Amino acid sequence: MRTFGIEEEFIFLKPATLQPANVGDAVHAELLGRAPISRFVSHEFLASQIERSTPVFERFEEASADLLAFRSRLARAALSRGVLAAGVGAPFQTEGWPEVTDVERYHTVESEFRGLVPDHLINGLHVHVGIPNREAGVQALNRVRVWLPTLLALAVNSPFWRGADTGFSSWRSVHMRRWSTIGCPPLFTDAADYDRRIRQLVGVGGTYDLRTIWWNARLPLEHPTMEIRVCDAQLDAPSTLLLAALTRALVTTALRDSETDVAPIDIAPELLDAGLWHAAREGVESNLLNPVSGTLEGSTAVTDALLHYCGDAIDEVGNRDRIQTLLARTRRLGTGAERQRAAMRAGGQSALAALLEHALTAHD
Repeated sequence: MRTFGIEEEFIFLKPATLQPANVGDAVHAELLGRAPISRFVSHEFLASQIERSTPVFERFEEASADLLAFRSRLARAALSRGVLAAGVGAPFQTEGWPEVTDVERYHTVESEFRGLVPDHLINGLHVHVGIPNREAGVQALNRVRVWLPTLLALAVNSPFWRGADTGFSSWRSVHMRRWSTIGCPPLFTDAADYDRRIRQLVGVGGTYDLRTIWWNARLPLEHPTMEIRVCDAQLDAPSTLLLAALTRALVTTALRDSETDVAPIDIAPELLDAGLWHAAREGVESNLLNPVSGTLEGSTAVTDALLHYCGDAIDEVGNRDRIQTLLARTRRLGTGAERQRAAMRAGGQSALAALLEHALTAHD
């Protein structure tokens, strides 16, 4: 059973305008100092953000209880300051040059990426899955990469920017495409090849250290995990759990395929990149790139193909019913992007604010 952990980024918003509210430092201090459940809270790039990393889990019941408990605590901390804490890939509205958190590393990012900073009001969901060693991780990475557009399609949750509908379901992903290392990682021969190539990137294009390599899947230096970074931050805990469950099953399957010399799916890099862009625009409302066939197919067929690929890993940990229930929930309620758009159509910004507030602590 592969262990896993979850990182969730949240943004604080002014309820009336849905613009960022710079209370991250105060909320961080409160949460970090008051409860063991919050001990993994950290600053994020902007003063309006906060990040929370979970403990390491083996079972999804543990993850579910943990996520809900922290989100409830976060909601109360935000409410006491007259703001909303939101799980969205990008805020509805922005306001000038954002305030960067007063940490040396973040000021270095600001210096390196310059005019991109005002658009970096983005929040992601990162899932870590335990791997046996770095060599196994690289071989699994070669097999996971082709399914990243499918995961993104299920995770889209940022349709608005500067008060307007962008026509994309994950505008966060569009912002990220402008950074120097992003998208699906390339194929690697082995761990030595991976490590050599990431070291060559340091100093080029704003990549001032190995932590600023932001592929949508990567091998962290400080943890024996594979980190999947393609997903938008999620409105609610059940949506996060679905993506975490699928990610663990995907990485588990990829590790097994590499052990038994099952070849990676052969797909042209330009097609895979276009499939990622397509998923950012469409979500699951239209068709998606099926990496097995290399063609566009209905989103249900493609997500079912992912379930089929991961089927044995899903069944071994007894998560088939849970994943099917959570996937049916997404298909019934819509992705985060669909739900945000529906709220705007129904009642404008006030309805969107109500959705963000309610969803943060929703458990069904």
